[in-house]
Amino acid sequence: MTTTADADATHVNGDAGAPAPAAPSPSSTRPPPSAPALSLTDFLTDGSLAALCAELARLTGVAVELRDRAGRRILGRTAGGDAGWSIAQGGEAGSVPVGGTVLPMNLGGSDIGFIVLGDGAPALAADARAGLEMVLTLLARTATELCQGEVELRHRIKEVSALTRMSSLLVRAAGPDKVLEVALDSAIDVLDLDAGSIMLRRDADAPPTATEDDLVLAASRGLSRDWLSSPLPLSKDRLFDSLAMSGQMVVVDDLATDPRILIPDRVAAEGLGAAIHVGMIFKNRPLGVIRLYARAARGFDEAEKRLLGSLAQQAAAALEQARLLRFEQEEQRVQRQLQLAIDVQRRMLPKGVPDVPSLDVAARYIPSFELGGDFYDFVPLHGHVGLVVGDVVGKGIAAALLMSAVRASLRAHVQEVYDIDEVVSRVNVALCQDTRDNEFASLWYGVIDPVKLRLTYCSAGHEPPIVVRVPAHRPPTPADVDELSVGGMVVGIDRSQRYQRAVFDLHPRDVIIAYTDGVVDATDHAGARFGKKRLHAAILQTFKETPEATAAQVVERILWEIRQFAGLTPRPDDQTLVAVRVMG
Repeated sequence: MTTTADADATHVNGDAGAPAPAAPSPSSTRPPPSAPALSLTDFLTDGSLAALCAELARLTGVAVELRDRAGRRILGRTAGGDAGWSIAQGGEAGSVPVGGTVLPMNLGGSDIGFIVLGDGAPALAADARAGLEMVLTLLARTATELCQGEVELRHRIKEVSALTRMSSLLVRAAGPDKVLEVALDSAIDVLDLDAGSIMLRRDADAPPTATEDDLVLAASRGLSRDWLSSPLPLSKDRLFDSLAMSGQMVVVDDLATDPRILIPDRVAAEGLGAAIHVGMIFKNRPLGVIRLYARAARGFDEAEKRLLGSLAQQAAAALEQARLLRFEQEEQRVQRQLQLAIDVQRRMLPKGVPDVPSLDVAARYIPSFELGGDFYDFVPLHGHVGLVVGDVVGKGIAAALLMSAVRASLRAHVQEVYDIDEVVSRVNVALCQDTRDNEFASLWYGVIDPVKLRLTYCSAGHEPPIVVRVPAHRPPTPADVDELSVGGMVVGIDRSQRYQRAVFDLHPRDVIIAYTDGVVDATDHAGARFGKKRLHAAILQTFKETPEATAAQVVERILWEIRQFAGLTPRPDDQTLVAVRVMG
C-alpha cells in the first residue's frame, strides 16, 4: 500500500527490521529546546489506550501497537500485573512490519508517540484496512487532544499556583522584596526558563535615561554579577524597556540573531538564547520591568505570555501596596507627632477662667484643623486681670508654632512691663526678628481693674472687641454697643511700629466680647459671611430674651447662631470667643 487513509499517517516500505520513526523534522511550533521533551508515557494512567490497541489487533488479526516517543512498545495490563501499562521487555525500540503504517501523535509540533498498524496476516481487504486506518487515525487524534488538554491543565495548575502564592503574599501584606522574589521564581519555574531579574525604577515619574542608571535591582536568578552591574541596556536605544514600560510584551526568540540587540558579545558571554520582558505597571505608572531569559533559543506561547502578564500585574500591585503601607506608616507617625502637638497646644490654653467676684468670665476655642493659630489667655496681674486674644496668620502646624511664640513673648513681657502699649511693642519687635514678611499675628491685650471697673487696652490689628452696655430697665439697643479699636497694626511686620493704648470705663452689667475673625468670617452655603451685623444682633437678642444672661450663655448663643447660619459648611478659620460680664 502506497497511500494511507489520512495525511497524518506514514506508510513504511522497507525491511522488516526498519525502526519506527522518532520525532518529525523541526518546525517553528516545536516546544522550546530548553523544555524537557514530552512522551506519551507522561500521560498514560491505567493503560486503557494500550489495551484498546491490543483488542483491535485481536479482532482484526492485524498488529496494532502503541509506542512511545522513542519507538518502544507500550503494553497494557498483564494478567496478575499491578501496573496499568508497561514498556516491552528490554525497552528497545520496536520495528515496523513490511507495509506497516505509522500514525503519529503530535503535540505542539513534536511527536510524543505513535500507533503502528502492521501489514496484516492474513491481509485485510483494501477497504477494510482503509477503515481500520481511519479508526486508528481518529484514535490517535483523540489521544492527542486528551494529552493537549492535560498539558494545558498542568500549565493552568502551575499558573494558578503561582498567582495564589503571589495573592497570599499580598493578603499578608508581605514586603515588596519577598513578593518580587516569589514573582521571579514563579515565572522562571512555570515558563521553564533559566534566569531572570526584576528591575525597579528609582523614580516612577522621571523620564528614562540612555543607560540603566535609572533602574535598581530588586531580585535576580541565574545571572552573573557582571551582567547585573552593567549600565548598558540589552537593546539599542533601550527599545525593550520602552516597549515593556508602555505595556507591551517584548519577546525575543533568538538573542543571537535579533538586530535590535545592542550587546551581542555580552549576551553570548552570559550564555543567553531567548528573552521575554514585561513591564510592571500600576494605573499607567511604570514601576519596573521583569526580564526573563532562556539559555537556548525558544518561543513563547500565549499561555506563557498571559501568565507572565498576570505575575507582572500582581508584582506591580504589591509594589503599590508597599508604597501605600509606607505612606500609612508615615501618616501614623505624623499623626502621633500631631497629637503630641495638639496636647501641647491645649495645655497652653488656660485651664480655667479667673476667679474674680466682680467678673463673670467664659471662653471657647474651636480650631478649624487639629492645630490652629488662634489663642486666648488670662494673665493675673496683682489683683488686676489681663485678657489676651490673638490670631496668627494661616492654619495648621505652622500657625500653631507661631502662636506659641507670640504667647510666650507676651507672657515674658507682661511680668516686667506695666504699660500695655509697650508690652505689645516689645512683642512686635521680638516677632519681627524671628519671622518672615508673610508671617504675622493680630493681637488684642486688655487689663481690667475689677475695683475701679476700668479697662485699659491696646489692639494690634485685631478685630475690635465689643462692649455692650446692658441697662437694668430695658433690653440693649445698637446704641448701647461700643468697639475697642485703639492700637496699631499687626505684630511681626514693622519693628518700628508704635502702638497706642486706651481706657474704657466699665459699668455693672456691661459685657465685653472679644473674638477672632473666624467668628465673623463664617460663611453659609452661598458664600455669605456671618459678619459683624449678625454678631451684634445675636448678642442683643441674647439679652432681649435673657437680660441676666451669663458670659457662658452669651458665648454659646453666638456659637449657636453661627451654626444655624453656616450649617454644614466647613469652617474657614479658627473661632475664639471670650466674654466678660461685669457683675452688678
